[in-house]
Amino acid sequence: MTERSSVHDTFVIDRHFKAAPGRVFNAFADQNAKAKWFGGPDMKHEDEVFEFREGGRESVVFVQDDGTRFGYHVTYTDIVPDERIVYTYEMTMNGQRISVSVATLEMRPGQGGGTDFVLTEQGVYLDGLDNPAQRRQGTEDLMNALDATL
Repeated sequence: MTERSSVHDTFVIDRHFKAAPGRVFNAFADQNAKAKWFGGPDMKHEDEVFEFREGGRESVVFVQDDGTRFGYHVTYTDIVPDERIVYTYEMTMNGQRISVSVATLEMRPGQGGGTDFVLTEQGVYLDGLDNPAQRRQGTEDLMNALDATL
């Protein structure tokens, strides 16, 4: 029998990107731009869906070399071009749900140029299959990859 648990956490990541808010927004809104930094080039991508609009869905399954499958399934809730994106998403591992989160991305023109960027994530991590420290580190790694492509 599986022991059930729920761990709740909120984290905030503040970044300054040298690129303008429109370019940062586009890195999330355009499928080709997002493919340059999201996920890993060393993982196979399967079952991709990309509908960037309010009520739209994004979904992809990342397959690691050892066959482990991580699913990322998004519903976009609020989109304000060049300013804000709010979405809910769940992560799965080999078909089993490991977390459910609400993410808010905020972009503002920075003093002296660029973009002040704030990502707030509120998540619940399920049954010991994921945890806040791993998620925060993974998100920090994604923001580093985003910065490198901007």
